[in-house]
Amino acid sequence: MEEKKRIIIKLSGEALSGPDGKSIAPLRVKEIAEEIKAAHDLGKFEIGIIVGGGNIWRGKTAAEIGMERSSADYMGMIATIINALALQNALEAIGVETRTMTSLNIPQVAEPYIRRKAISNLEKGMVVIFGGGTGNPYFSTDTTSALRAAEIGAKTILMAKNGTDGVYDGDPKTDKAAKKFERLTHHEVLENRLEVMDSTAAALCKDNDIEIIVFDMNISGNIKRAALGENIGTVIK
Repeated sequence: MEEKKRIIIKLSGEALSGPDGKSIAPLRVKEIAEEIKAAHDLGKFEIGIIVGGGNIWRGKTAAEIGMERSSADYMGMIATIINALALQNALEAIGVETRTMTSLNIPQVAEPYIRRKAISNLEKGMVVIFGGGTGNPYFSTDTTSALRAAEIGAKTILMAKNGTDGVYDGDPKTDKAAKKFERLTHHEVLENRLEVMDSTAAALCKDNDIEIIVFDMNISGNIKRAALGENIGTVIK
């Protein structure tokens, strides 16, 4: 029997929202759940998911009202848990057994994150959604993706972008001459300050030999294609 590959899918909070990038759009969440199910149903992958919280709360908003950083970050962690629960419900509604595990202790709504329990859930075929970030302020959900991947032994992070099909040397939305990279090393990402993920996350991936695949999640079937290693974005390894 072929051993399953363990992967992390990183979703932005805005991916779960409507056109305005705010709140939660149920139909959009259902679409994403179906994309994840398509990859899960292949029977080749153990899937962990990290979802951001930017559709509900952003640090920029906190800065504008003069909020202290730690408090603002804890609010962001709670926003990721709200998104995680929405995605869990959508996955279970289409028959995918799912567990949400949180770094903040909220036992009424989700299991606490325990590494060995998370691995056990994955081995049983469940999709595991990691909510609450790292549980500490000053760290992004990008860093959470790298940290959880290292902890559970996932060697690939699928960075599902909202409308961007890879890593470029400029902003492809404003610069038509921007060049897309097919392959990069972790060192090149850090040295050239390419905005794939924050530097802490990129360094964690480099140190733990974790491959990153950056792709556009808005094209139907792309989560499955990225998981299978098809050439649809930028590979960093």
